Amino acid sequence: MSSAPAGPLVLIVDDEPQVRRFLRTAVAAAGYRFLEASTGAEALRMAEQYVPDVVLLDLGLPDMEGREVALALRRWSRVPILVLSAR
Repeated sequence: MSSAPAGPLVLIVDDEPQVRRFLRTAVAAAGYRFLEASTGAEALRMAEQYVPDVVLLDLGLPDMEGREVALALRRWSRVPILVLSAR
């Protein structure tokens, strides 16, 4: 987790390091805290453990579709999910 001020927590979920780096920079510059996940399974574990205020979610992940991650989150959370995808 970042050491940014106590702003809202954003979970960045993308398998491409350069995309995560861009999002991490933008999110931190806006004063938000952030977590990063490169797989759907990792994202679900982090969401359960840290309870983010918003999820930035790529649809193309190596272990599952982003849609599956969103559906799994919806079983227990109402966190806003912003889908980021080139599809």
